Amino acid sequence: MSDDITPETLFECQQCGDCCQGYGGTYVSAEDVAAISAFIGADPADFVNTYCQVSGDRPVLAQAADGYCVFCKDGACTIHPVKPDMCRAWPFLKSILVDVGNWRAMARACPGMRTDLDDDVIRDGVRRAIAERKKRP
Repeated sequence: MSDDITPETLFECQQCGDCCQGYGGTYVSAEDVAAISAFIGADPADFVNTYCQVSGDRPVLAQAADGYCVFCKDGACTIHPVKPDMCRAWPFLKSILVDVGNWRAMARACPGMRTDLDDDVIRDGVRRAIAERKKRP
């Protein structure tokens, strides 16, 4: 991969809110539940019952009537400082490594994702981003 292609040059969030729309299964970990609950002043059990749906045996953030995440208001994330790890990782998800076509498919709905690069460059950039995330505390 070219050294000038970094995760930051592969993706630059446009804050369009499109990634917050639709039931995509934004899983929340126990750590996410604790952080978001504290941020909004809710009991963690009440948080799950009120703001989540269950997919399999794991909680996912619920969608509001408009189809957006229950925490997306006027195109902005109201829990941004404590948003779930899955949201913080976007679009550098392991599922991209399975098939770079996934990156290209998601990029049709996300204007911040570059598609003008070779598949190997995108794949390597995503790998680099995932490796960098693993190093963070």
